[in-house]
Amino acid sequence: MTNRTVYVGAHVSASGGVNNAPANAAEIGATALSLFTRNQRRWTSKPYESETIEAFHAAMKEHGYTADHAMPHASYLVNLGSPDEEVRRKSIDGLADELGRTVQLGLRWLNFHPGTSKGELDEDATLRRIADGMDRVLEQVDGGVLVLENTAGQGSSMGARIGQLASIIEYVADPDRVAVCIDTCHAFAAGYDIRDAAGWDALIQETIDTVGLDKLVALHLNDSTGTLGSNKDRHKPIGEGEIGMDGFRAIMEDTRLDGKPMILETPDTDRWAEEIALLKKMAGVTA
Repeated sequence: MTNRTVYVGAHVSASGGVNNAPANAAEIGATALSLFTRNQRRWTSKPYESETIEAFHAAMKEHGYTADHAMPHASYLVNLGSPDEEVRRKSIDGLADELGRTVQLGLRWLNFHPGTSKGELDEDATLRRIADGMDRVLEQVDGGVLVLENTAGQGSSMGARIGQLASIIEYVADPDRVAVCIDTCHAFAAGYDIRDAAGWDALIQETIDTVGLDKLVALHLNDSTGTLGSNKDRHKPIGEGEIGMDGFRAIMEDTRLDGKPMILETPDTDRWAEEIALLKKMAGVTA
């Protein structure tokens, strides 16, 4: 076993309060975690009680987690590229609220999907609209980093290519407060063949060339139900989809990812402990 710093976990439940998430992560042997900071099916939620924030900080400390291990995920309702002005306003305000909650919890990264103009604007105009929405979010919150997630390219959603994420970062007023998360299922569905080490290296090299390795702060580890380039956002347990074991072995052996939280969003939550152990083994670590 090696001396590497590898953080592997899952998007755990925050049912009953966000302060329960760290214990839920620790129970499955996770060394990284993701969570929703509030009900992700609603545009608004009541503010945190001070006791909830204190309990979250205490639980993180108790289970040995820091901001380096955690990346909350924003609501799927958020669409900064929406052509509907009311939806876009709700998206900006909702994302700002969630980024504020992220900061309150002592965390720094908030992951979200870039969005879509639903074909009403061309690609560049949509990317600029998303960047403008991010500017409006960041203006409302002191601290925190918005993390753009690549997408499977379904419909007219932006972010299927790393270059699109790079353009958004270029258009944002404060790029120091923007980063990137790569979802393996999304990448494969968008046409990145990461079934072996050469394919994975090509994706990482493109990321380095367009946004920089320092901007890649986290990964979502999911196998894919859909075939290469299918544009289907359908997750599968590790090694049981179209990416396969060799692809994930290449990912876990990549030391360039050390220190970056790697989060499972695979469909069978009862198998997360098993999958985390498998991924750790691939990386050559036990803890």
